[in-house]
Amino acid sequence: MHMTKGARPAFTKVFAALNKSTLRSAILQQLRQELSRSVGAASLARDEAISEESRAENKWDTHSQEAAYLAEGQARQAAAVGESIEVFGSLPLPAFAPDAVIATGAVVELVDARERRSWYLIGPRAGGLEVEAEGRRVLVVTPHSPLGRQLLGRRAGEQVAAPGRGPGAGQRIAAVY
Repeated sequence: MHMTKGARPAFTKVFAALNKSTLRSAILQQLRQELSRSVGAASLARDEAISEESRAENKWDTHSQEAAYLAEGQARQAAAVGESIEVFGSLPLPAFAPDAVIATGAVVELVDARERRSWYLIGPRAGGLEVEAEGRRVLVVTPHSPLGRQLLGRRAGEQVAAPGRGPGAGQRIAAVY
């Protein structure tokens, strides 16, 4: 390989593809923990709403009503997490060819100008969930998120705007798994 003085060789370090079964297990484990917390919080709020100590002492005392609203919100959150568990439990996570178009179920590796790498799973739900799998932090993004919308339909080698890094800061799609 002929290079001019001071030039660096152009190569990209390619990481091994993530085992998607391991990734799914990590996601399901975290979602189950979140479900447990949500169910517990809903139960506590429900108990507070129906407690004798929460009875209104006058017409302006809304403590019981507020606790009931909180219990309802916590129960809805628990139901949403339960639905996410069902979806991820049966979500097809196919292997993507190196030149494949990014779609739901893909793990996408992005690299910035400083060669810092980040990994994202395009998932149907649970956007923002971050898990550790095989020594990598993987963030779930949905097709409705700003980054998810940018990634869908793209391929390895293309550029996307870096999330949260301001205009002009881009990242390259290093790999699609």
